[in-house]
Amino acid sequence: MTLTITSTAFKDGGEIPKTYTCDGRDISPPLRWSGVPEQTRSLVLIADDPDAPDPAAPKMTWIHWLLYNIPPDTNGLPEDARESELRAGTLPGTNSWNRKGYGGPCPPIGRHRYFFKLYALDTVLPDLHQPDKDQLLAAMQGHMLEEAILMGTYQH
Repeated sequence: MTLTITSTAFKDGGEIPKTYTCDGRDISPPLRWSGVPEQTRSLVLIADDPDAPDPAAPKMTWIHWLLYNIPPDTNGLPEDARESELRAGTLPGTNSWNRKGYGGPCPPIGRHRYFFKLYALDTVLPDLHQPDKDQLLAAMQGHMLEEAILMGTYQH
């Protein structure tokens, strides 16, 4: 079985509803996944926007959410997933607002793409003390078994 990630809030390639953006309640969308490889020891979720600040001339990837050490028997995250409600062992990273937790789409100009990437790892990572995306990716090197991607778009 192949690792997949979906949402009941939007289809892959579809528009992310306003509720999950800075124009709405700015809460995380519900996410579901399946096909986690048997040898998986932990999961990582990275949500980012490679079109910042302007899709016509992107200059950076804006990080919206980082979670790691998600237990491998977890099959998703509920809408408005709060740190206090996450499965034991799950740790947050630092997003581009320099805080932990979810920060929804809030594009300054144009229609942006938002990628929810789920990684199956063959290890449980050490406590990286709220790493940024680069630190998390470095720690994941050599441990990725499989990756699944869900992409949504949003424009003010």
